Order: sequence, then C-alpha cells, then structure tokens
Amino acid sequence: MGNLAETKPHAVLVPFPAQGHINALFKLAKLLHLRGFHITFVNTEYNHKRLLKSRGSNSLDGFNGFNFETIPDGLTPLEGNGDVSQDILSLCQSIRKNFLQPFREILAKLHDSAAAGLIPPVTCIVSDCYMPFSIQAAEEHALTTIIFNPFSACNFLTSLHICTLLDKGLIPLKGLKNFRLKDLLGLVRTTDPNDSRIEFVIEAADTFHRASAIVFNTYNELESDVMNDLYSMFPSLYTIGPLSSLLNQTPQSNLESLGSNLWKEDTKCLKWLESKEPRSIVYVNFGSITVMTPEQLLEFAWGLANSKQPFLWIIRPDLVIGGSFILSSKFENEISDRGLIASWCPQEQVLNHPSIGGFLTHCGWNSTIESICAGVPMLCWPFFADQPTNCRYICNEWEIGMEIDTNVKREEVEKLIDELMVGEKGKMMKQKVMELKKKAEENSSPGGCSYMNLDKVIKEVFLK
Repeated sequence: MGNLAETKPHAVLVPFPAQGHINALFKLAKLLHLRGFHITFVNTEYNHKRLLKSRGSNSLDGFNGFNFETIPDGLTPLEGNGDVSQDILSLCQSIRKNFLQPFREILAKLHDSAAAGLIPPVTCIVSDCYMPFSIQAAEEHALTTIIFNPFSACNFLTSLHICTLLDKGLIPLKGLKNFRLKDLLGLVRTTDPNDSRIEFVIEAADTFHRASAIVFNTYNELESDVMNDLYSMFPSLYTIGPLSSLLNQTPQSNLESLGSNLWKEDTKCLKWLESKEPRSIVYVNFGSITVMTPEQLLEFAWGLANSKQPFLWIIRPDLVIGGSFILSSKFENEISDRGLIASWCPQEQVLNHPSIGGFLTHCGWNSTIESICAGVPMLCWPFFADQPTNCRYICNEWEIGMEIDTNVKREEVEKLIDELMVGEKGKMMKQKVMELKKKAEENSSPGGCSYMNLDKVIKEVFLK
C-alpha cells in the first residue's frame, strides 16, 4: 500500500438500522468519501441483504475505498420474504443487549486489515445518536467519536430532557416555546416509568457529552432557538445540513449509482410525471415505518380521489396493518386517468420533479428537509417518534404545511388537498417554502454556513 493510502483518514459509520437513519448517514458517508476518506459503512445483516435485494447483488462492488460490514441484529428472523421494516422497540432492546460485541469484532478485523496494509487504519467512528454501543467501543480503541443526529435539533434537545422529565416532570421544556405535549417525542407521553424506550433514549443521551463532536442534518435558520440552546450546552456542535442539498452541489464522480434504499425503486413513476403539468401532482408517501389500518387507507384513498387532483401515491408492501389490502375497482376506475400507485420510489428525484405541487407526508425528518430543499409545501399526518414535532414546526413555526387529524376522514383530506394545490393558503405556503429552500441552498453552497461547517468539523475533529 502506498503512502497516500496510508495517510487517508478512515471513518466507520454506524446508522440505527432503519431506512431513514441509513439514508441520512449514507449521505454523510458519501460526502466524506468525496473529501478523501476511506469509508466503512456498518449495516445489520438483515438490512444489508435487503439492500442487495433492492439494488442488485453486485450493486455495492467496485467502489474503491467505500466498503460495507455487517453485524447480526439479534432478532428472530421474520417470516416471509424479509422485505419489511423491523419492529423499532425490538431493535432498541436488541441494540442495548447484542450489538457491542459484534461491533468490537468488526473493529478488530479492520485493525488486522490495516496492519496487513490492506486498508488505512480506522481514525474515527461516526455513530447515529441512537447507537451508543459504538461510542463505548470507540473509547476502548481511543478513537475519535462523532455523533450524528439524523433528526431535527428540536428532537435531539427533547432526548436530552427525557431524564429530567422522568425525575421532575419538567414541562414545558426549555427552548420549546408554544409546544403542546402531543408535539413532542411520543415516549414523553408514556405512563409507564419502566418504559424500555425511555431507558434506551437515556442510555443514548448519556453518550452525547462523551463524543468529540455532534453533527446535525439541519441548518441554523431552520431551528435557531433550539440551536442557540444546544450551542450553550455542547462545545463542539456543527450544523451541516441539509445533507441532500450539500450532496447535490458536490460532483459525485462514480458514487452516483451507490444508493441506500432497502426497497426496490419503481422508476416508472418518473416517466409518468414527465407527461404532467408543472406543480399539478400531489405526491403521497408515508415513509418506511408508518402503518395504518385498512379503514385509514380507504379514507386517504377516497379523499385523494374526490379532490380530483392528480396524484402519485407510494404504498409500501407493509403499509397496511394485517398485510394485504385491495382498493376497489370503483376506486381504480375513479382515478385511472389521474392517479398512479407505486411501491417505492427515488423520493428526492420525485420531489424535485417540476410536476410536483404538494407532498402528503408522515413528517419524518428526511422527508421534511427534502421537501424544503425541493420547495414543496406539505400536508402532514405524523405517526410516531419525532414526526409530531416536525409537524408542529412545518405547520406552526414555518407555516409551510397543514395537519391532517390522526382520525383521518376523506372529507378533510379532500378539503386540505384542494387548499394545498389551488387555495390561497397553498400559495402562501409555497412562497414560504421557497424562501426556506433558498436559505438551504445558501447554507450548502461554497461559502455557506453548512458547507463551511462540514470543512470545519473535518479539520477540527475528524482529522485531529
């Protein structure tokens, strides 16, 4: 191995094993690779198999200096085709019990490969904020540790307060003005003091102050109040978002084809969008984890149909509780000339297509920030975790979206879609989201705050 390769920094990235977390950290992995890093990306065996199934068995080969390792997730194998999202609570429990030792073994294997001159020595660990075992393992090897927060800064702050909340019932939370309890992380509302989710978050939050730095997929103007609070709490904190915007403005050379979607992308929808008028389509996608009852699906279906607006609806194989569902031939006939249903799609390409005029979303942070980067206003139906908080920001703080009641009714869906696509409020939301898009582009362009923060965290922390 030549001297150049020996001096390459080597980052090991460890996402929480769910689609949204993987997507966000994968973008950071690409950005680091494009800035000269050797990358080891650690998925669970289950998700790695899904990745190969969705993208092709050779799809991860041939990327020099961008490698994958896997660890077992400790869960009982799922019946069927294994192409569904795993239960989050089970994953959290298994992460606490089962992940540390296999990760130690990966680090030992990488150390041996580096000693043999096959790869550069590991210089840093970039850990999802909910994978605390990787911080412990990094400390055992005296490696630099960076925590990556894939959520909004607001939800990170909520996680920090969980322990205090448990001890003292301290509400409202500092830095969260005008928030209702329903707008915060779902586990804040638990009635069980022994809730394992709370133990999991407290254990993760305990590692935050032990990291060399924390990086956020956000930008300062988006969450200025919360960021100011966090800057006063952490000495080394960097906003480097939106990562999607940063990556889009970076020449990607051969990494363009390297993707992280765990479901096979149905690209025929992009062709379908080509024939549609600018800003005429409602894009509907509830993300990778949201599930709904057959009744809720029907309310959304007929709300979309009755609005008479053309739409593209992504329905995952495991979206409906209980498995399979059938939309009636009456519905199919009603929407045949204006609706398309697909199983999964390249979301950023869809959102950035000129024909998209609005986004009906579960308000996951990736979807939220990607919608902002595309300048697309939203209808919000948050499901769990950070989504109610994101929804609150979208609808009340930024005024770029409208909320649909949890108990969804077709009349409300129809009315809000009409308002989003052709109403006065929809026009105002479009204007506001375009302003946020412009700020996102400024932040991620050369000389912008997020752009400079990425360079800064590389120089000050990664290469220390």
